[in-house]
Amino acid sequence: MTDAIRSGLPPHIAAKICGHAALDTTMGYAAIYPEDVISHHRAFIARRRTERPSEEYRELTAIEWDEFLAHFELRKVALGTCGRDYATPCQHENACVRCPLLLVDPAQMPRLQEIHANLIDRLQEAKDQGWLGEVAAIETTMAAAAQKLEAMRDRAAQPSTVHLGMPDFHQVTGRSTPDTRR
Repeated sequence: MTDAIRSGLPPHIAAKICGHAALDTTMGYAAIYPEDVISHHRAFIARRRTERPSEEYRELTAIEWDEFLAHFELRKVALGTCGRDYATPCQHENACVRCPLLLVDPAQMPRLQEIHANLIDRLQEAKDQGWLGEVAAIETTMAAAAQKLEAMRDRAAQPSTVHLGMPDFHQVTGRSTPDTRR
């Protein structure tokens, strides 16, 4: 299967030939080597370039490059990084805590907890004053902050690496080999 796919047989066709209902089953038999990834990506880029207008692949001017870099500088905010696409404006009027595109820096968790606590105080004041519009806005922001805090806690609880150890064939085979070094 690996040879067929490496030779150019599309994986979905290989799946049909093998009678696999799911493409994942077929791909489980196909070894993907790093050089395959690189060569296929390069071939894809070459095909795309022949199909698209050549002016899309021109060299950038210094001004365009500076503008591109400036976009990423503007994406840095107090709590982390804004994930919006290049050349797109902020659609949430810089209400970053509410924005689903905010990628919170884990080091900023205490700051986000402080913001959440402050929102609780502001919510009580808004309720006491009868500012119903403010109450709704604060509740929306609090829900977004709570969601981001929960996601950060979940992410922090997940192990970042797993030690697999060295394989021990003695346990698998149920017998040991004699020590021939004597």
